[in-house]
Amino acid sequence: MDYNEFFLESKIPESEIERQRYFIKCAAQIVAKKSQEANRKLTYCVTTFGCQMNARDSEKICGILDEMGFVPIEDENADFVLYNTCTVRENANNKVYGRLGYLHSLKKKNPYMMIGLCGCMMQEPDEIETIKNKYKFVDLVFGTHNIFKFAELFTRSLVSDSMIIDIWKDTDQIVEDLPVHRKYPFKSGINIMFGCNNFCSYCIVPYVRGRERSRNPKDIIREIEKLVDDGVVEVMLLGQNVNSYGKNLEDPITFAQLLQEVEKIEGLKRIRFMTSHPKDLSDELIDVMANSNKICKHLHLPLQSGSSKLLKDMNRHYTKEQYLELANKIRNRIPDMAITTDIIVGYPGETEEDFLDTLDVVEQIQYDSAFTFIYSKRTGTPAAKRDDQIPEDVVKDRFDRLLSRVQDISHEKAKAYEGKDVEILVEEVNSHDDSLMTGRMSNNSTVHFPGDKSMIGSIVKVHLNECKGFYYMGELI
Repeated sequence: MDYNEFFLESKIPESEIERQRYFIKCAAQIVAKKSQEANRKLTYCVTTFGCQMNARDSEKICGILDEMGFVPIEDENADFVLYNTCTVRENANNKVYGRLGYLHSLKKKNPYMMIGLCGCMMQEPDEIETIKNKYKFVDLVFGTHNIFKFAELFTRSLVSDSMIIDIWKDTDQIVEDLPVHRKYPFKSGINIMFGCNNFCSYCIVPYVRGRERSRNPKDIIREIEKLVDDGVVEVMLLGQNVNSYGKNLEDPITFAQLLQEVEKIEGLKRIRFMTSHPKDLSDELIDVMANSNKICKHLHLPLQSGSSKLLKDMNRHYTKEQYLELANKIRNRIPDMAITTDIIVGYPGETEEDFLDTLDVVEQIQYDSAFTFIYSKRTGTPAAKRDDQIPEDVVKDRFDRLLSRVQDISHEKAKAYEGKDVEILVEEVNSHDDSLMTGRMSNNSTVHFPGDKSMIGSIVKVHLNECKGFYYMGELI
């Protein structure tokens, strides 16, 4: 069968949205033919590494695959397996290569199997060379800037005998309104911007995600309205630095102003956002959060280090004192706001005094939780070139000390909620006990309580009986 007969170059529309919808239809015909040959429905498995931005990209890819006629499964022994990769830390890359070896053995047994790679790792030229030379069984490779062209790239891969590679260095295009397969019917992530302009010295994100590009606010509002009409009650606004949203628009708008417009949407119950950069968090935004009935009481405010010297080296554009002032301002204005953070241990040149500065911030802020990371050298970043890397044993000792204190504080903060009545968005049946439901508080804490699956997607009141470290056991009121 010559599958090229299913699409003709002369019929391809010029509009990007219509172009991709055309390729979805073409692929659907090819997939239907292959399903007939196989005497079964073809399956797909998409595995996501990394951040919420990647998770949202995966939902878009899954939505397109659904429309092509594939059936989703969680088993990697599928007809199309896609890894949406992360490259923030080196071990993320190693995970992908390890799993590719396993896929190769599966592909030898399945004549219909195709393998795809996308995401941040694919924006690194050295990784592309490795894939081309050592993983020639991969069928499709694309990056972060052309996710919207997935339908076209996949269709071409379906009819090609060689690896399709399509990597863009950058783009100013924003293409939405393509199919999406949401993990949860009642909540959804929304991209409000793409890329990052901060160039923190340890971070590869600006190099793989490109420069900041904000979506038109009217398009964002229209997308959320459609989601609410489809049953969504909670949205998470996504960007590498949401606080700088709108600066590059023809008619500039602040993130705080966008939040105010989102809050007006009838039927929307909860608003979350991620991630906030401390240098751009304005008094205007604090006021909007304080006066909102829908914005959740959870703010992720990455610290990275408590040392002003290291913060300058990291190109973070704030000092220890400025960060403390900001965090205290938020806590004073919104006392029940849960503040979480990211902290890097072992950044090049970190002294014991620098580390103690970080511990001091942890003690003063009393974070509700913190993601603690050992510094990971990323080729191409300024920090990777430094010759004052910290010995592994010193880093491990500091990491263990930090983690111990962070966990103690988190537990103390969580215990304070015992005995309170809170609103919970019910998300799913508990994975260990099907007599229990699992949901989240406004501050993002997890709660388990007796109930049934008819509650999923609704907001209920629960009494918190007991704190179990990082989750609660409760009962319906």
